[in-house]
Amino acid sequence: MSGQNGMAASALDARSVTFSVDAKRLLDRVDLHADRGQFIGLIGPNGAGKSTLLRAISSVLKFQQGAVSLEGEDLRSLGAKRIASTLALVPQIAPYTQGFTTFELVLMGRYPHMGRLQVEGEHDDRIAGEAMRLTETEAFAERTLDTLSGGERQRVFLARALAQEPRILLLDEPTSNLDILHQLKILTLVRQLVDDGLTAVAAIHDLNLASRFCDRLVVLAEGRVLAEGLAAEVLTPETIEEAFGVRSAVHRDPSTDALMISPIAAVDDEPGARGRVGRTASAAQYGIARREESEAASAIG
Repeated sequence: MSGQNGMAASALDARSVTFSVDAKRLLDRVDLHADRGQFIGLIGPNGAGKSTLLRAISSVLKFQQGAVSLEGEDLRSLGAKRIASTLALVPQIAPYTQGFTTFELVLMGRYPHMGRLQVEGEHDDRIAGEAMRLTETEAFAERTLDTLSGGERQRVFLARALAQEPRILLLDEPTSNLDILHQLKILTLVRQLVDDGLTAVAAIHDLNLASRFCDRLVVLAEGRVLAEGLAAEVLTPETIEEAFGVRSAVHRDPSTDALMISPIAAVDDEPGARGRVGRTASAAQYGIARREESEAASAIG
């Protein structure tokens, strides 16, 4: 799936981004590029640097080296309000905000578009309401955050991000607290918004969902980019083993035509197993998976 609508202009560029804490390098010269109208998936094991990268791109973290540009402008030259009117971040853990109704929280997304002494008007209410409709959170409009489940809170903060009307949307594990129905609904919504011109970058743990919904994937491991490209180029047994320490078979789902990953075993379970990709699977199964992968790369490329 393309999602680029023929647009080639750059929305986001991160070059050699480096971030360290207590002499531990969490990001090591990371590059990330997203064109307008493109959905980029960040995948990798826990602690790989996915959340740190998203926070650096959004200016929540001040990285020590490298550069980030939003739509061609240096992030460090932009004020907070300008950044917020261009980019929205949905964090993995929804922050606790006491005393506000969910509608009021979503309406806060309109602040970057308002003057210093301006108050919300009908136009802002309408945009906030539409964001809640898209995320199916209208039923929570008069409830406070403490009455919602973790998944419901996550959807409310996605609605607040959409109310910002960003051109770039960053999502940190947007499906982590959601049931399978809402996982599909949220990623389908993001996919539709991308097809309409939004740029999205999401950290996603589920490799099968990342393969199905994203245009391109970036694999992070130990703070570095291990691989980058189309799903058929990135989701190979070799790369999955190197990044996650898991032997797997890669095949194509007959229902969605997306690549699917079937974990087989942890590499560490068998001494000396690293590098022997997929040997517990039958030779026929592994051969089919590799052939389908090659065919997919040729067809997509």
